[in-house]
Amino acid sequence: MALTLKPPKPLTDDELLEFSKRNPGLQFERSATGELVVTPTGSDAGRRNAQLAYQLEAWNRSRSPSLGVVFDSSTGFRMPDGALLSPDASWVRRDRWEGLAPAEREGFAPLCPDVVFEIASTSNTRPELQAKMRAYISNGAQVAVLIDPQGRGVEIYRLGRTVEVDQHSDTISLDPPLTGFALTLVPLME
Repeated sequence: MALTLKPPKPLTDDELLEFSKRNPGLQFERSATGELVVTPTGSDAGRRNAQLAYQLEAWNRSRSPSLGVVFDSSTGFRMPDGALLSPDASWVRRDRWEGLAPAEREGFAPLCPDVVFEIASTSNTRPELQAKMRAYISNGAQVAVLIDPQGRGVEIYRLGRTVEVDQHSDTISLDPPLTGFALTLVPLME
């Protein structure tokens, strides 16, 4: 289960990086209000995250030239609202990534990814994850995908549209912005 900590003052990016180094094996996120959310990652969650990032990276590499940059669950992004979030997998358009200064790429990139994926686990409640999906969209993501292995369903969030719920497909496509990408859900639902 996720643990929320309320420090006396919000941690800076540098303080959060140092805190993370001192607590290996835990993933830290910072809400827009400065709360720290600690989420342990279990083995099944790690396996699913790797499968998801692999599929996204394979699609990205198949484009010539590649259209963007793929990130795994260990990557933190500083959102426009001040939150620091780490999606399970994400994709940023190449021009946006290359528009960042080298120092911005090294730390917590000051942007919201174009596409984010979260895989529900027992450490998060559904309302927490749905709120996180809405936060991604309000911070600039084009698409936010919530995959629920236990409920065997997918929710797709897009700016200005109602949430798409799919509980029957073996694959989902995300045209646009990931033209030609078909996420195979079977290994993520096992």
